[in-house]
Amino acid sequence: MRIDILTLFPDSVRAVLGESILGRAAAKGILDIRCHQIRDYTENRQKQVDDYPYGGGWGQVMNAQPLKSCLDAACADAEGLRRRVIYMSPQGKPFNQREARRLKENYDQLVLVCGHYEGVDERFIEACVDEEISLGDFVLTGGEIAAMAVADCVCRMVPGVLADEACYTGESHWDGLLEYPQYTRPETWEGRKVPEVLLGGNHAEIEAWRREQSLARTMDKRPDMFEKLELSPADEKLVAHIRRARARRKLTSPITHRLAVEADIPAVMEIVKQARNALRRAKVDQWQGEYPTEDVFRGDIERGELYVLVYEDMIAGLFTLSSVPEPCYDLLTDGKWHFGEPYCVLHRNALRADFRGTGAADMLIQAVEEETRARGARAVRVDTHRKNKSMRALLERCGYRYAGNVLVHSEPGHDPRRQAFEKQLT
Repeated sequence: MRIDILTLFPDSVRAVLGESILGRAAAKGILDIRCHQIRDYTENRQKQVDDYPYGGGWGQVMNAQPLKSCLDAACADAEGLRRRVIYMSPQGKPFNQREARRLKENYDQLVLVCGHYEGVDERFIEACVDEEISLGDFVLTGGEIAAMAVADCVCRMVPGVLADEACYTGESHWDGLLEYPQYTRPETWEGRKVPEVLLGGNHAEIEAWRREQSLARTMDKRPDMFEKLELSPADEKLVAHIRRARARRKLTSPITHRLAVEADIPAVMEIVKQARNALRRAKVDQWQGEYPTEDVFRGDIERGELYVLVYEDMIAGLFTLSSVPEPCYDLLTDGKWHFGEPYCVLHRNALRADFRGTGAADMLIQAVEEETRARGARAVRVDTHRKNKSMRALLERCGYRYAGNVLVHSEPGHDPRRQAFEKQLT
């Protein structure tokens, strides 16, 4: 790719484009960037390139002759190249990534003309310019900044300039989206942490997170761009997830927990209903019959085993914690328990629908572990349906270790297979 820039300040342009990535690419012969001093092509001793405008008015207008002579010189040794002469003008077509791709793909030589003062003689534009390009709806003192921006944007897409094509195809505007946020070391800076997903090494999860972040950023920062997007089915799901997450409750007060009482039963059963519906949508055969019933929870209350999470006088969740060893855990298969008695068993637990995704699930587990320690136990055991991905993810996130498989027959007629987890408390 060859770039010729017609300017009154070639040294300034060279100082910028001759450095860093573009400078190294030019040194390797991948790019050919040339700056031409327009004054060198004047036909008067004073090297004057401008004059007063016909009809009066403020300022000076650049003469057509030195511009045309400079252009001819720039093109003299470039026969056979696909050339485009571009005048940098606030009246031009707005420049964007799509325009940059067009210029890079369709032309071998770009001649960028930098105007000054009140502009250039219109006859030069009519006779010599193929198109006008603008950086935006504002006016600069000259075209150099705009020309350097266009040159940089186009040249970085030339093969060999960047290390890999993904260096620019994954960035803002390439496919109509803004780029996802980027992080580097250290993992924590002034109390702000790098998102956990980027530290886990799961590339599929990282790519999904980055795509969701790009969609969310475009929705927020450039709604005009987002409206023009043609979303894939996968993107539609991500957008729906973003909107659901934003509709969730924002916690502004701490969540506490206490032992449940009889008066909590209606709120508990409403949460169970919501959880049952969510499990059904996820095709998880758990809590899909009558279990757990009100009588089950009344028994939990009588034994002092049912707890509720409370947020601003609202029941936000529930869990049952038992100090009685679970008989079916003695029949564990495909693994082994690593921590013996005494342990507590986490049974029936759920959150109100509008508290999902708020961090309340982690607080529920923290409450479970707090009560387990208070009872003098040294470990927590829990089981969940093998297809209950959200519960499994919560347990793994909170440090629980997969122990093996058990059969739980509390729901006759439904899948009894469960995966068991445990965590030793310190």
